Amino acid sequence: MIKNKILKSTALLFSLTSFSFAEDLSQLLELSVNNKLLDASKIALESKKLAYDSLKSSYLPSVTVGGKTQMTSKETNSTPENLSTIYGTISYTIYDGGKRENSYESHENSINSANSNVEYLKNQIAFQIINNYYTYLSLLSQKEAKLQEIEQLKAQQIRLEAFLDVGSTTTDEVQKIVSRVESSNVELSEIDLNIETILHNLEYIIGKPVSISKGSKIEENLEKGDALKADIKALEYDTQALLSNAKAKKGDNLPMLSLNNTVTKYDLNYDSKNFNSDDYEQNVVSLNLSWKIFDFEATNKSYESAYKNYLASKSQLEYEKNKNDVDLNLAIRAYKISKQKISSANLSLNAANSTYEAVKTKYQNGLVDNISYLEALSEKFNAQSLLASATYDLEIKKANIIYLSGKNLEEYVK
Repeated sequence: MIKNKILKSTALLFSLTSFSFAEDLSQLLELSVNNKLLDASKIALESKKLAYDSLKSSYLPSVTVGGKTQMTSKETNSTPENLSTIYGTISYTIYDGGKRENSYESHENSINSANSNVEYLKNQIAFQIINNYYTYLSLLSQKEAKLQEIEQLKAQQIRLEAFLDVGSTTTDEVQKIVSRVESSNVELSEIDLNIETILHNLEYIIGKPVSISKGSKIEENLEKGDALKADIKALEYDTQALLSNAKAKKGDNLPMLSLNNTVTKYDLNYDSKNFNSDDYEQNVVSLNLSWKIFDFEATNKSYESAYKNYLASKSQLEYEKNKNDVDLNLAIRAYKISKQKISSANLSLNAANSTYEAVKTKYQNGLVDNISYLEALSEKFNAQSLLASATYDLEIKKANIIYLSGKNLEEYVK
């Protein structure tokens, strides 16, 4: 039964690492364009662009046509029994207190914010994929080490069972090895579950099942630069949009100037022949000025409310910038520590290998008990896993620095 489990796990490991259509990190990032959240973000961007087009169109000259017909019970010289009119009006707002320009600025900043949100989401998804990719490879290394450990334990189990048959060892010594094999198999099952979870996470992100191949690296880049993370850029644009909105509120207290040109055609139908029934047209051009000079401070309060929204967003923007600077400095420190971990893990692995070989020889010659052997074996494979995990963790740390620096992660995947 134990042998079957090992064979199944080995087969699964082979299928995970040798699948002919496995994707490397660059290919996984290319596939992420199908992400549904990214699609939603792009649609939101298009929506804002259409809203801006609508706003600009609303400030162009508008044409209105209409007509009416009326009947009166008592006709007079000025009011025929039947009157029909049709008209056409061209209207244009010449000045609206500056609301037009501020509204344009607000919409432009909203579009820039939405565009930055798309870029941020792309980079966020890329970082999630990178994290899952290297976590997967780390788990795969743990799986390989665990399979080797089980193989070694199984070999010792067979050896001890042979000694037990001839009375050279005790049953409890064999049971200790059997227990360790079963425990390692449970740990192997947990690793398999974690690997499967990673693959499902990637499937959710990418939108299709994937398999992973090794070999991808992240290019090192520790330069901070002046670039902002795209989500902070988006917040910066949103803050400017709020300021433009506040300025637009002031326009309600300024003069409004508009131009209208209305052409009307009258169809007069008098019942009495004593009145003139000739139809006629009339063209009226008007220049209109309006100015709200008092509204119980409603406009000023509306402006103050909008301006406080701007100040709140500005404060949040400063907080996010400072937080990102701190996160970036910590990420660089974490990266440097990870490099030290790799050096330490290499030394630990060399020491564990030497110790294991020495203890193994003594154990086979009956000079140490199986507890010492199992500890040495465990330390050896733990050191292997630790080195692999530290190596892959370093790649994640590099990606995190690039991500926090506001750079495009895809450009640094090799």
